[in-house]
Amino acid sequence: MPTQPIRIGARGSKLSLAQAGHMQRRIAAALGADPEKPGEVAAAAPLIVITTTGDRVQDRRLLEIGGKGMFTKEIEEALLEGRIDCAVHSLKDMPALLPDGLCIAAIPEREDPRDAFLSLKAERLEDLPQGAVLGTASLRRQAQMLHRRPDLDVQMLRGNVDTRLAKLQAGDADAILLAYAGLKRLGLGDRAQSLIDPVECPPAPGQGALAIETRVGDCDAAWVQAIRHVPTVVAVAAERGALAALEGSCKTAIGAHAWFEGAHLKLIVEALSTDGARRFRHAGEADLTELADAEASARALGLSLGLAVKAEAGDAIDLS
Repeated sequence: MPTQPIRIGARGSKLSLAQAGHMQRRIAAALGADPEKPGEVAAAAPLIVITTTGDRVQDRRLLEIGGKGMFTKEIEEALLEGRIDCAVHSLKDMPALLPDGLCIAAIPEREDPRDAFLSLKAERLEDLPQGAVLGTASLRRQAQMLHRRPDLDVQMLRGNVDTRLAKLQAGDADAILLAYAGLKRLGLGDRAQSLIDPVECPPAPGQGALAIETRVGDCDAAWVQAIRHVPTVVAVAAERGALAALEGSCKTAIGAHAWFEGAHLKLIVEALSTDGARRFRHAGEADLTELADAEASARALGLSLGLAVKAEAGDAIDLS
């Protein structure tokens, strides 16, 4: 057992705690603790709950209160001040640029990246009645669904998973979209009526993956290396490359999906106008068979496709 514990910062939502608890056991095991003994786990890798602005403000879209960073700002401040040693985030909530002094040190194996369609009235988006209300707080999901169904009435729906499910049950929306990975981590995967095709509607860059953020000096610590999953690291490098090229934020409807077919990494990137009327897509692939730095090559692929989308879209998408 290490003499110095690794303090883990996480948001207080049920999903965040479920994700952090999973990684807590992985980190504790990497430090030499028995992951089946809660006392050892808590001693080696204590969880510290930090409430973020994104958690406190639930009545507005993220873009109105500062964007994705509102789920990470207070946690990153705690990291920089030395109050915690690492943080567990949903990678899709991480901005393209991190504060100086911090890094994404590890990404464990990814869960299913697809969006889940939930409704009490239909099995699929195509089956919803004309003018149905679709609840989502995601500009990307709004634009993608309006591209497929311009008749839908998209309403802002924020809150944690339980809150959104309760609103669906209460009839506040005819359907909602949630990350399937989050549902699965909460043991609610069976609540999905269907799953959205990730090639037809690419999810948020990094969706389904967790990010372990540390100070730069800890990026290559032994416990960090023990929980990295290289194929996931490479795939999300491509997606986040596209995100960086498109200057992605909550003000931009961006989707990116990378997957392996053998040694070939395939990537599709798209950006849409907020009303879904215009969609710009580019796809490509990289042969990573003999490349020593697969992560850098994947990021380069993402950057090139993202720049191609940006050049084609021009002013049609909001890159402010």
